Amino acid sequence: MLSKLFILSQYAAPQHALSRLAGAIARSERPWLRDRLIRRFADAYNVDMAQAERQFGQFTSFNDFFTRTLKPGMRPLADAKTDVLCPADGAVSQIGQIADGRVVQAKGQSYTVQELIGGDAELAAGFEGGSFATIYLSPSDYHRVHMPVAGDLESTTYIPGDLFSVNTATAAAVPRLFSRNERLSCIFGTAHGTMASVMVGAMIVASIETVWGGLVPPHQKDVVTTDFAAGSANETQQTVHLEAGAEMGRFLLGSTVILLFEPDRIDWNADLKPGSVVRMGQSIGRYLNAGA
Repeated sequence: MLSKLFILSQYAAPQHALSRLAGAIARSERPWLRDRLIRRFADAYNVDMAQAERQFGQFTSFNDFFTRTLKPGMRPLADAKTDVLCPADGAVSQIGQIADGRVVQAKGQSYTVQELIGGDAELAAGFEGGSFATIYLSPSDYHRVHMPVAGDLESTTYIPGDLFSVNTATAAAVPRLFSRNERLSCIFGTAHGTMASVMVGAMIVASIETVWGGLVPPHQKDVVTTDFAAGSANETQQTVHLEAGAEMGRFLLGSTVILLFEPDRIDWNADLKPGSVVRMGQSIGRYLNAGA
């Protein structure tokens, strides 16, 4: 009953206004607000500060705390020549194969690749029969997103949308949740084909940042695609190459990352299933063309 009320309340809530308010509070550098918020959040969600590079009293804002870096060696990387690296700390929401252009969201719920990545039918068709993995980042997790494979950024697409929660209960109840929420689709060319890393916003998520462009202006009205590919018409854009395990972005208040791979490129590890806890850098799959 409480779960149903929570989901219904999200339809009625002023989602973007709440996120703007949360963003203003999270950016505040006023010590009395910042320090109290950080302490209460850490206590409520059992945040493991032993792994953090900095400790209480060393953060400039709640956002600075939320996107905290970890001590060196906290997230060792699997062999990037043979293994797909997990992009973030969190839990597997769903993992499997793309069929009929659709990605499984939860039992009885799915959405199309085309709508997820912003409407590019030709790009979406290339993922047909491929592999997807959805990783949910809980409030207590490390909230930086990393590269599962080395690659060159080809394009990004900002897609405006709703800001529903992305927890398990909401994913099971809200149709097309991940393709209706605000998100940033990042397309990379890799030695293992085209790969998409889609950062999905959520309730109270103030914004998304990338290492190449900084803050992605949230709550816009239009789809915005930026072409980074070499030789593209937009020659003012920088060339962006990121190694496997390198940071690509971060959530200012957390959410979900969805990976897409083309067919016959990877096999997910058989022990991964919905609910599996994962850590950034661990192996979540193997390349079928590891010698490439």
